[in-house]
Amino acid sequence: MRASSGSHRTRNGPPPREAALLYAGQVMHQRLKPVGHRFTYHVFSLMIDLDRLAEADRSCTLFSVNRRNLLSFHEKDHTGESGLPLRAYVDQVLQEAGLQSRAARVLLVCYPRILGLVFNPLAVYYAYDDDDGLTAMIYEVRNTFGERHSYVCPVGPENLSDAGVRQQCEKIFHVSPFIPMAMRYQFRMLPPGQEIRWRILETDEHGPLLAATFSGVRMPLKTGQILRLVARIPHLTFKVVAGIHWEALKLWIKGMRYIPRPEAPAHTSAWRNGRRQPPGFYDKPKVGGPAE
Repeated sequence: MRASSGSHRTRNGPPPREAALLYAGQVMHQRLKPVGHRFTYHVFSLMIDLDRLAEADRSCTLFSVNRRNLLSFHEKDHTGESGLPLRAYVDQVLQEAGLQSRAARVLLVCYPRILGLVFNPLAVYYAYDDDDGLTAMIYEVRNTFGERHSYVCPVGPENLSDAGVRQQCEKIFHVSPFIPMAMRYQFRMLPPGQEIRWRILETDEHGPLLAATFSGVRMPLKTGQILRLVARIPHLTFKVVAGIHWEALKLWIKGMRYIPRPEAPAHTSAWRNGRRQPPGFYDKPKVGGPAE
């Protein structure tokens, strides 16, 4: 289940054509300062096409959309109290961020519900045009206080290289009780294909403080595969939530002290090249080759 270390965007292939599939692999977190701390654990994520939820619902006996099952996906986990279908909600978020053209496809990678339970520290949306070109990314972040925030980042040629997508934004949403707000996120993302890879570096004014990664390989959403993954990782949701608190306890024992939670920002913010943009901002990127 381990992703290769040398994957590149072109060799990783086009975005998947399935209505839904799985990516199985590992999550790693490494705190670099002021104390060192590292952990890894096995996980699996769901990739689902927001225009093909009905088809995904019929794809496997043990998977359902908006209904309880061994594995399931519920739109309301991501739309909150908006009352909108998820695709309409994402269209609205992207339009408010200034994207003038509706995405041809939107793929979401997140943890599925297992027996009705889920917690997604990070869910990532990939918006594509008619030619499978990435037009935007949405990084939907949750904390254990029941809050969430989406960093909406249009993708221009300057964000692309053969290694994947490179984006950044300031941290404006409280997550860890041991990390202050004066931080910047550096995203290095290999979009879904044969493999998927997320690398997020959290930095302060003096350099890197925390590195978090997810690397996974593509697997079909089939009954046998679901049973094998659930048998191998039987309590994924509990593992994620308990792991967050267990690692926080170990950091506290190492001397880290609690940082009070500030008031949560609005549900979304728009960013281009690391700078926050006003609502409805649109700056069409110049035509050119990928960034080096």
